[in-house]
Amino acid sequence: MNDSSRRTFLRGAGLLGAGAAVSALPALGAPAASAAFGRGPDTEDGRFTLAVLPDTQYLFDADRGDPAPLDATLRYVTGGDENIVFLAHLGDLTENGQPGEFDQISRSFQHLDRRRFPYSTLAGNHDIKSSTDDQRGRTPYLDAFGPQRQRGSRTFRGASPDGYNSHHVFRAGGREWLLLALDWRPSAGGLEWARSVLARNPRLPAILTIHELVWADEAGQAQFSEFGQKVWDELVAGNDQIFLTLNGHYWPPGRMVKRNDAGHDVHLHITNYQDRYYGGSAMIRLYRFDLARNVIDVRTVSPWLADQAPRLNELQRQEIERTGPADYFSLEIDFESRFAGFAPVPVPPARPAERQLIRGTVAYWRFEGSDGAPVNGVRDLSGRGNDLVRVTLPGSAPESLRFSGEFSTRQPSRSSLRFDGGKKPARGGYLRTADSAPMNAETFARGYTVEAFVKLPEDFKDGKHSWAAIFGRQGSGGKAGKTGDDPGEPSATLSLSDGAAFQWAVFPVNQNGISTCWGHELALREWIHVAAVNDGRRTTLYVDGCPVLRNPKTVAAGIANPGGSWLIGAYAYDSIVEQAFHGWLGDVRVVGRALDPREFMLG
Repeated sequence: MNDSSRRTFLRGAGLLGAGAAVSALPALGAPAASAAFGRGPDTEDGRFTLAVLPDTQYLFDADRGDPAPLDATLRYVTGGDENIVFLAHLGDLTENGQPGEFDQISRSFQHLDRRRFPYSTLAGNHDIKSSTDDQRGRTPYLDAFGPQRQRGSRTFRGASPDGYNSHHVFRAGGREWLLLALDWRPSAGGLEWARSVLARNPRLPAILTIHELVWADEAGQAQFSEFGQKVWDELVAGNDQIFLTLNGHYWPPGRMVKRNDAGHDVHLHITNYQDRYYGGSAMIRLYRFDLARNVIDVRTVSPWLADQAPRLNELQRQEIERTGPADYFSLEIDFESRFAGFAPVPVPPARPAERQLIRGTVAYWRFEGSDGAPVNGVRDLSGRGNDLVRVTLPGSAPESLRFSGEFSTRQPSRSSLRFDGGKKPARGGYLRTADSAPMNAETFARGYTVEAFVKLPEDFKDGKHSWAAIFGRQGSGGKAGKTGDDPGEPSATLSLSDGAAFQWAVFPVNQNGISTCWGHELALREWIHVAAVNDGRRTTLYVDGCPVLRNPKTVAAGIANPGGSWLIGAYAYDSIVEQAFHGWLGDVRVVGRALDPREFMLG
């Protein structure tokens, strides 16, 4: 990891000041504003953090410990800067499992109790008699951190009858998540209890926390312990809901990915720093979920050391943040796909066509037909008579333009068109407005909006589809009386470069040359919404509702009329169609005024 990326994270986490190499965390004497006013984390934000706290045993070792590092960490957790929604301790809270040690760490955790901040704990082998399982009976751990402690918790959902296994349901990213906290050695009954919890919550993605599961070599490659293999075989492998496991006990830290019985990835991580300076300095592992990016960014920091940064020596400064590949990494998880087997995202129903006929609608086309059926024509649902007829380029088959069952969940309809076109030679099928369509006479001098949903296939960039157009006008700028730039270019075209970037190029009514908006390179195999908006003076290209950078500032009014039809899925140079589109096209709408992005078909 380079220095700049590290500094970016530290500053974002509150661990670096803007003007200093390292500076203190937010004031530790009081919680941040969100906590001070009784507001908890933002549970609807798609970016949130799960904090994971491994073995703290050396900090609570008879009369040789020090609660200060843990106190600093817990204050940081409730500070509000990370949108931390939950804290999970991985066991070995204490070194000897003695009442006095639990009294000390219990006082530290009162910081969370007073704020009703959700957290879980579990017993490690140092917290109880290690030769026992969860049927061991009463212990100082159970007295201090048993189910009775969670009475005021918003997330606690219950414990096994013995009290050593518990589960929580917390809300984050607009959905609920299940967290299992299992004992050092759950018995057969404990594992059955865990399976029953999963069965009672069949639609919740689950995170398993347990003290022992995997261990890692010096390279950070994890593998199951003997008991961990048993937990995998009897609990994790057959329960697709569990997508992430977290354990302590061993060191060094490490990770691995293993396929479960459903064929899906499970990420298994060990995190433990008790062997590091000051018993690990109460380091926390921050799992920073970003549901929009389908990423979990993982970071490991010690808020206690960061708060002392200006006064630290070289050894201490090295421990502020762990930056090796086992402690600082990102997981790419397509959450919707990964959870589809037990929590499929419901597809919203189609939105009625009438709702899309907003003021100024000139044409609205949605492509509804049997999946795979050839397309002959498409009716204009605006009622203005701008119906589309099919054109098949010579040598092309009927299936080169067909209806498709694929669609963007953001578009109003639930189907699309699949174009299979190309060039050199020109091939494929496309649509054009009928000769009698009123839209053929439009110049849109007072403004316009053209919007569509587009998806590009994997092979779009193979050199056979550059400058394929999804919408445009048949007839060149020259035929509209324009002599600037290349008069053979279409009077209007929304095309895609060989790098899959949108280009909206028009000959405006008031200019002799072309006015061009440029987008950025697009992702393939993903549905994208595009809109070209003109208010009679300026044209702005939007991708997924966001304006792009390269929008011209020159005055460009309307679109010159060469007297031809409008085309869907074809590029015509000097009135000759050079190629048909290659990809999917969802709903298309043309409005005779500039729309605000909030009016787009994105819904």
